[in-house]
Amino acid sequence: MIKYSYICNMEPVKRKLSVEKLKSVANLLKTISHPVKLEILSVLEAQEPLDVSTICSRIGVVCESSMMSHHLAKMKDNGILVSDKIGKQVYYKIADRHILKIFDCMENCDLV
Repeated sequence: MIKYSYICNMEPVKRKLSVEKLKSVANLLKTISHPVKLEILSVLEAQEPLDVSTICSRIGVVCESSMMSHHLAKMKDNGILVSDKIGKQVYYKIADRHILKIFDCMENCDLV
């Protein structure tokens, strides 16, 4: 399937993305499309694994652990994070560090 993308009245760019790939990317973007979730990835990029309270303190905003746990669970359910329970603490880390390429895309994006 060929997709066309028009940006700023430029010539169409041919893209060969399957429907499955488009759905997968859309699900990934939907899962991480919250500033806190992106910050979680950024914090875990620097050091992992980390528990909920440490992630909260590293983000540096007023953080309710219940909301943080919700964000972490959503990312875990969608395969972005994995966790290990040690005693009473749950430690999170990035399942596949290739997801961090999203930061390169954002830094190099001239649309935002």
